[in-house]
Amino acid sequence: MKKAINYLYQTLTKSYVMAEMEARKLWHDPTELIARAVQPILWLGIFGEALSKVRAIPTEGYTYLQYITPGILTQSATFVAIFYGLYIIMDRDTGILQKLLVTPTPRLALVWGKMISAGLRGMSQAVIVFIFALILGVPLHLSILTLLGVVLIVLLGAAVFTGISMIIASIVKTRERFMGIGQVVTLPLFFASNAIYPIAIMPGWLQVVARVNPLSYMVDGLRSLMLAGSWTGVGMDILILAVSTLVISVISAWMYPKVVI
Repeated sequence: MKKAINYLYQTLTKSYVMAEMEARKLWHDPTELIARAVQPILWLGIFGEALSKVRAIPTEGYTYLQYITPGILTQSATFVAIFYGLYIIMDRDTGILQKLLVTPTPRLALVWGKMISAGLRGMSQAVIVFIFALILGVPLHLSILTLLGVVLIVLLGAAVFTGISMIIASIVKTRERFMGIGQVVTLPLFFASNAIYPIAIMPGWLQVVARVNPLSYMVDGLRSLMLAGSWTGVGMDILILAVSTLVISVISAWMYPKVVI
């Protein structure tokens, strides 16, 4: 029992150190976040505004621009996270990863540190989406409880996709292959979710995919909080994301050393 508590303590403290180190990199070079801000702005400002005029998609009583905002926030956060494995490959190529792996730092701490860092990057994307949505006049619920729920869901969602990214990085050994596989993973998951249209209008086989897609649960939770200001059903979304994070983080920690092989 004492060993387990000590291991957990070491994992949490080292996770914080790893996340803080990654956050400092972001603070000193925010150009990537600025560049990534273009995509959600284009989705909301062009795609969202255009389809708002069509009114061909059922949006549960909201305008299409309202309906799509949580989906674009989810997309922005997860697209940052899914390419996080690229940094692992870069660390391997520069020799940093090998140095980390020979330290007594728990492998799970290395994974959680990356997940927290990706969550912070995802939160910066969320801020951009919130600001631009308000500029466009999209009515959102901005209570303290709502914002706390949004933060938690974004952090968990980013963690899930960071874990997936790290698993891919453990299998794929080059940056070029990783970038290609990253695109293959992210775009189908995005379109096979309820981010830009409801699951009910999908064909049956796609509905099955959407219901096991973690991105759908991110969108569900964010949509309830941001649009309805309600926590109904959000607890289940958070639970599913939390369990997914735990399972994927364990798999990622087990595969982490394989990056250097």
